[in-house]
Amino acid sequence: MAGGRIALKDADILQYYLSVQPSVTMAKVYERKQDAVICYRGKREDMLKLLQRFSYDKVSVPEHVWQNSGREENRSYWDKLVWKTLFHVGQKLFLPAPVRDLRIACMSAKYIRKGIRALLDRKVEVAVLDGTAVAVSLLRRDFKTAGSVMYLLGIGEVLEEWTHKKSVGNLARSMALQISRVWLLTDGKETLVDTEQVKRGDRIVIRMGNVIPFDGTVTAGSGAVNQASMTGEPLPVPKEAGGYVYAGTVLEEGELTVQVKETSGSNKYERIVRMIEESERLKSSVEGDAEHLADRLVSYTFLGTALTYLLTRNVSKALSVLMVDFSCALKLAIPIAVLSAIREASTRQITVKGGKFLEKTAQADTILFDKTGTLTKARPVVTEIVPFIRESRENLLCIAACLEEHFPHSMAKAVVHAAQERGITHEEMHSKVEYIVAHGISSTVDGHKVIIGSYHFVFEDEGCRVPDGMKDRFLSLPEEYSHLYMAIDRELAAVICIEDPLREEAEAAVRKLRSAGFCRIIMLTGDSERTAGSIAGRVGVDEYHAEVLPEDKARFVETEKAAGHSVIMVGDGINDSPALSAADVGIAVSDGAQIAREIADITIDADSLSGLVTLKLLSVRLMDRVRKNYRQIIGINSVLILLGISGIIQPTFSALVHNISTLAISLNGMKNLLDSDEA
Repeated sequence: MAGGRIALKDADILQYYLSVQPSVTMAKVYERKQDAVICYRGKREDMLKLLQRFSYDKVSVPEHVWQNSGREENRSYWDKLVWKTLFHVGQKLFLPAPVRDLRIACMSAKYIRKGIRALLDRKVEVAVLDGTAVAVSLLRRDFKTAGSVMYLLGIGEVLEEWTHKKSVGNLARSMALQISRVWLLTDGKETLVDTEQVKRGDRIVIRMGNVIPFDGTVTAGSGAVNQASMTGEPLPVPKEAGGYVYAGTVLEEGELTVQVKETSGSNKYERIVRMIEESERLKSSVEGDAEHLADRLVSYTFLGTALTYLLTRNVSKALSVLMVDFSCALKLAIPIAVLSAIREASTRQITVKGGKFLEKTAQADTILFDKTGTLTKARPVVTEIVPFIRESRENLLCIAACLEEHFPHSMAKAVVHAAQERGITHEEMHSKVEYIVAHGISSTVDGHKVIIGSYHFVFEDEGCRVPDGMKDRFLSLPEEYSHLYMAIDRELAAVICIEDPLREEAEAAVRKLRSAGFCRIIMLTGDSERTAGSIAGRVGVDEYHAEVLPEDKARFVETEKAAGHSVIMVGDGINDSPALSAADVGIAVSDGAQIAREIADITIDADSLSGLVTLKLLSVRLMDRVRKNYRQIIGINSVLILLGISGIIQPTFSALVHNISTLAISLNGMKNLLDSDEA
């Protein structure tokens, strides 16, 4: 690391090397200072050995690390701020007055031109105010004030753009695909492989509920793809052989075989950024209100300037009103506060897709929970396999795992994990797998129809029966567990008993959510009344509803909204998607189904429900900060106008204090809303 600083690429390599080490909990590399801060577990000597083994040439860094690094962007904006400040101070010290004044006059053309363009478009907005303030200063030959105003406006523009891009970049990176494995189709056989092994031209199989990891052409199958995240289309788009699919979109129905065209992540990352920047849903109403109010206040500022001149016939007093406006601060401080809150949420493993959803979270009074994977742990476990035919438990579990591994649900993961723990491996021995949302799976194995799913699906929809002589065994199934039923050729073959442990923090989280402002906390689940009642009693929710289908959850959300409640829905599965979409704010668990994460407005870390409490506190604090910013902006600028009109301070000083206060309020808005112990 000898020399002035670490190269940006080398800093990213070191950052990646440290971040993937099991003993490292946090690492931050500072290229300018040529050092790094590392938090780790274990002995100091082991950490030093790990650093000694490091070599830039030996570390293989995935492509997405380069694409998602914000290091170059941060350095660029920091350099802009430094050079603007150095040049502003330097010209005062070293440039002769005539040259300095000429430069200021030339620089003013940009602001005056923007103001004239706005007037030609019949808009009286902030650009007109800025241009007028600069032009009047020049007409009065007050080059010092004009230069100071333009410097502060320039600094404000850089800070606003930097904060906006940084927040959008953090948000886009958190939304970027985290797909580690895909089904690769080779010689008619499917193999589960790491995404990094997939090359251009390979064929991959995408099943319902999964995110499409690469751009490509459909070669087989049919389905409906939700492309809203990329194209803005509200309805799923039918896809068949010959159709084109985009990385980051979600297969809502059917199954597709896709020939990969592009494995690079840059194109999808850029589309996500573009989607974020162009989407109006990102803007909270407080941001929109601030912008509209800012533009409306420009007219009143001009009116105040004219009235002051007519009443006092004093140009300096009139300029005091013109130099001080509310609109600049409103347009800068409020959006920065919202974007900074989104950034802070991302540091707490909370992905927020727009300021609108933080505002709605602050207003929400009702929160609905799905049970499985949210109030209960995201890792249910198989406790028992009860056979109903002459087949070993291992073979029955092998068949179940073979089907379940294709679908992203916590119960399915439990079955697959149980097979892995028992050392059960298998070849793909089934035909096409069909997934029926909230019901189960249907396929064919060695010519026999196999279905696996809920009681309702297996016995009522499919008309399966319990084998003769097995009725007593069926009636004596342990009631404390959830049951997954598997039938072969319409005859019950096995019942897989699954324990879905309650999250340790669930009861405390529900209690804290109530303290944070939620009046109603409700649990909705497709489980039986017995299981639902047990969980609800232990967690302490206000009410619960059992044996609820996906459409019933969405209908319940709509009923609550119609009753005047502001509703948050928390879920993790494909069957939660309709309710997540219908709620004022849909919140998905990070390791839940990909379609749920795609549809949700906010994603929280799967490790703890405390993220919900943090989210509520963060949202409430944001609204408090916005209201405080309004008070400060109105208070400070009103005092400056009164002091200017009374002649106590000069217009140059008014402009200076106004711009400094605007930057101070904006910079304060970039601070974290929560202390580390609060989060």
